[in-house]
Amino acid sequence: MRAERKARAETASDEADAAGLDEAFTLARAALGSQDVPVGAVVIDADGAVVGRGQNVREKLGDPTGHAEVLALRAAAEALGTWRLSGCTLIATLEPCVMCAGAAMASRVERIVFAAWDPKAGACGSVWDLTRDPLATHPVPVVGGVRAQESAALLVDFFEGRRLG
Repeated sequence: MRAERKARAETASDEADAAGLDEAFTLARAALGSQDVPVGAVVIDADGAVVGRGQNVREKLGDPTGHAEVLALRAAAEALGTWRLSGCTLIATLEPCVMCAGAAMASRVERIVFAAWDPKAGACGSVWDLTRDPLATHPVPVVGGVRAQESAALLVDFFEGRRLG
């Protein structure tokens, strides 16, 4: 019986992750109209409901902290009325950088799920592994590479367009 409940919970989590990633991709594509790198992020609660959304606005707002993940975490904290996002999952179209991984850890999210790995600035296992550092006060489990090709194609198209334009 316990194994069946666990299997159902994993399926529900997979379905919630997939729906969250769908929304994160929608947010990333919406950023294509600006000069911002097309990255989107959402925070889902334990029931799979989206409680925070963000897309990169660093160029649009001239804000160095205007990363999709930070904005999604801020929106989730506001929606839930607490900075402690226990039981929540951060879902992003690109592996979080050091700032975003640190913010996720500080907010006490339960998990991080992302699409493409970031071989230049990723902090969840590629360049750095901040989320699993044994010295970290609040390590966070990470699921990376989910729909990586879709995210990579979006990013490659964006950067090729900038080089050609």
